[in-house]
Amino acid sequence: MIERYSYPEMKALWEPQSRYDTWLEVELLIAEAWSELGVVPRDAAVALRKNAKVDAARAIELEGETPGKEAEGKEKKRTRHDLIAFLHAVYEHLGDEKKWLHYGVTSYDIEDTALSLLMKKASDLLLKDLDELEAAIIERAKEHKYTYMMGRSHGVHAEPITFGLKLCVWLGELRRRHAMFERAVETIAACKISGAVGTFANVDPRVEEYVAANLGLAPSPAATQVLQRDRHAEYLAALAVLAGSLEQFSTEIRNLQRTDILEVEESFQAGQRGSSAMPHKRNPIVCERVSGMARLMRSYLTPAIENMALWHERDIAHSSVERVIIPDACILMDYMLKKFTGVVKGMHVYEKRMLKNLNATGGLFNSEAVMLAAVKKGMDKDTAYTAVQRNAMDTWEKIQQDEMPPEQLDTYYRDALKADPELSRYLTAEDIDHAFDWRSHLRHIDVFYQRLGIAECPVNA
Repeated sequence: MIERYSYPEMKALWEPQSRYDTWLEVELLIAEAWSELGVVPRDAAVALRKNAKVDAARAIELEGETPGKEAEGKEKKRTRHDLIAFLHAVYEHLGDEKKWLHYGVTSYDIEDTALSLLMKKASDLLLKDLDELEAAIIERAKEHKYTYMMGRSHGVHAEPITFGLKLCVWLGELRRRHAMFERAVETIAACKISGAVGTFANVDPRVEEYVAANLGLAPSPAATQVLQRDRHAEYLAALAVLAGSLEQFSTEIRNLQRTDILEVEESFQAGQRGSSAMPHKRNPIVCERVSGMARLMRSYLTPAIENMALWHERDIAHSSVERVIIPDACILMDYMLKKFTGVVKGMHVYEKRMLKNLNATGGLFNSEAVMLAAVKKGMDKDTAYTAVQRNAMDTWEKIQQDEMPPEQLDTYYRDALKADPELSRYLTAEDIDHAFDWRSHLRHIDVFYQRLGIAECPVNA
């Protein structure tokens, strides 16, 4: 992943030195396990732990796969095998004890187990990011529990909601993504040290159990020469769906920031520029970035699924793909979560604009309440629907054609309903006034907060 979208801690986890250090830790634990079983002399295991080290640059040089430098090593011995190059780089620091390094195991015993560990470590950072985003959403949901705004369906005014309720919906979705990702982490946290084609022919199963216990992984119940790639696909799927949720939240903010709506806005820092040509511009650039990155994250899932189909007990068609998609996906998700958390914490919520937009249609959104009130009084529902709609459409046309004086906007629809001869047979003026008390539509707002376990927040109700 490019530097622009990489935070240091996650990026460092996927650097070559980190990968080689993790391989070395797996190798040393294998040697220690053999020592516990009486196969490797104890002093050799101790010497390996003391002396073994690896320099990433040296291992890369010995492999000889760096683009543009192949010719430099033409007359030199180059392994063109990453694990063997790594071993040779480690051997340079060892004495006789080196013969016990990598004893009885095969390359992917090391590489797959180390990859699982790196993905688990990356997950710890991502789960922390998720917790911080959840906390930010909860805080803003409590703040705006009673911040009234218009709910929209098909982009059109529907009925009132609160901005806090919108954030509660986000919170519920984020918690589902959190749970899905935790399941994927459990799936990927697998250890595979069973030798060539996975039969334990030259490695004791207790070695795998020892290494797994020391790394916080679980032995794979059954594996070939590699861990099966459904594990990795599940992990990438969890990240892709999480990215989809972040895109949904970001898209909502982008829409609410449109000038003709302007109910929510990304923070705009001092000195920030929105356009090279138009000094007035304030753009939702982080939300746009998150939306774009979600497309990239989804693109990693397809090759992860395609990696599941390997030949027989192993091939390495998946290897080159995973060198790109797994580090990039983890680094990118870390960036997306941190950036969107900043958006949630800093976004401006324009409550007065929300109320202005809510009242822009002269109370047309009370149509359902009026219809149901008439039905309760004995009116046929379809007849009530038709009567309420007829008056709504007449009001709408007058608003759009500017035929209604501004002072009549708040009362025209209500007065038209009161004067309707069909509705008047069932509804009194007081009944219609009661139906226009739109805050009563939100009398159950506490239910959502209680279901989500958000503490009571005494805000202006």
